[in-house]
Amino acid sequence: MTENGRPGPPHRALALLCAVAARPLARAGPYRIRRVLELLRRGARPATAEQVAAARHAVVTASARCAAARSCLPRSLATALLCRARGVWPTWCTGVRTEPFGAHAWVAVDGAPIGEPPHDTGYTPVITVPPLPRGP
Repeated sequence: MTENGRPGPPHRALALLCAVAARPLARAGPYRIRRVLELLRRGARPATAEQVAAARHAVVTASARCAAARSCLPRSLATALLCRARGVWPTWCTGVRTEPFGAHAWVAVDGAPIGEPPHDTGYTPVITVPPLPRGP
């Protein structure tokens, strides 16, 4: 990070690359997204909340599209991809709520959404791709 809280050029470039890679994945169906993420998570360590928060910050700083309020799917995918590029994996989630009705995608650590505003809570997870358990 630089003094102004923005990722440095190499980190920003990697975050932007992950945001670009997330776009076509976000247009895929739920089954395809889940399968791709299940493959990508292999070999990664579980991410900490700090690692996921830093990845999310880098993604929204590097990509105006991912920073947009209604871009939760590409933002969450890009964050997961950036975490994976750094050797760790968060829990990637999608879910729905009924009051008011809505769908949302986010990343979490130990069940806690990372970087989500208070109004984006109350979703019931429908699809989750958590880190794989580490062997003994």
